[in-house]
Amino acid sequence: MQCDNRDLPREDEILMNSAGEESLRRPLAYREEAFLQSAESRPLRILSEYLWPLTHFQDEKIQDTIVFFGSARIEENGPLGRYYREARELAGLLTAWSASITPPPDGNSEPRRRFVVCSGGGPGIMEAANRGASEAGGKTIGLNIGLPFEQRPNSYITPELCFEFHYFFMRKFWFAYLAKALVVFPGGFGTLDELMEILTLAQTQKLENKILILLYGSSYWREIVNFDALVKYGTIAESDLNLFRFADTPQDALAILKDGLTRYYLEPESVLQRPSEEAPEIARSRTS
Repeated sequence: MQCDNRDLPREDEILMNSAGEESLRRPLAYREEAFLQSAESRPLRILSEYLWPLTHFQDEKIQDTIVFFGSARIEENGPLGRYYREARELAGLLTAWSASITPPPDGNSEPRRRFVVCSGGGPGIMEAANRGASEAGGKTIGLNIGLPFEQRPNSYITPELCFEFHYFFMRKFWFAYLAKALVVFPGGFGTLDELMEILTLAQTQKLENKILILLYGSSYWREIVNFDALVKYGTIAESDLNLFRFADTPQDALAILKDGLTRYYLEPESVLQRPSEEAPEIARSRTS
């Protein structure tokens, strides 16, 4: 006899057997909430944090991103409010530029969206980035994560592109593997963690894609991280200092990003060397 589980009742639905007695039929595994929350189902939960964003990125034609990192504690009118305002301005400028290079719909398909502003989805610099992109009329991504404090989705994220993660490493995957550029504003432990992880990927050439790394606020970053000391003590090579650049105004940052993104991803010879892919364009990892 073939076992057909289609159209089974929910687990709270009671069936009557042929003798008129109550019997409870087990639900399908993917409808069993206790099982899905169990340790045994951790691989399924991890996979869902890959597939759920992927589906939405495909639906929204997101090809690649520019990721903004920075402190959740920086407020627009606080002591470091300059960085909030300038992150907002830069995100707006980048979104307007992205719209200007996007071809109009050809009637058959919607064009893929390039260099979409993406943030960690919370307050502070993350909010500023999403806000600037939204005010410029663009879609903008928020990769939020549940934390005991500080982290709540801001109201400027495009609803279809607002995601909630449980696993830090899956959130980091989506930061790194869609990004063509990273703009790092002043921040604390989380910002430093994200910056160093991307720098490591760039230094080791683990990703085939070139990621532009821009440290915004040179006085802050030169004080917080003594890059020259790392070279002095031989823990990084002097050439590693070429992995990133500094900027201190939205206009300078825009110019650096436009130049790099055009050279690596928009000039005809660069485009021709790359195979055509469906959105999103997930970076390949080097295997050797």
